[in-house]
Amino acid sequence: MIQTFTVTGMTCGHCEKAVTRAVKQIDPQAEVTIDRTANLVQVQSAQPREQFAQAIAEEGYAVAA
Repeated sequence: MIQTFTVTGMTCGHCEKAVTRAVKQIDPQAEVTIDRTANLVQVQSAQPREQFAQAIAEEGYAVAA
């Protein structure tokens, strides 16, 4: 299942790595695609959406519902 998140505050490659790392801590097999200019993060995983949103927020990025 592909889940799409609107994530603001990502400004560089380091930000992308931090978000990817947060997602992979929840599901190491997840496929993560980030479009920083559009503030979009797509995660392909069966894990609950709320877990990913919380992990990304804990990295310091705002996640829109």
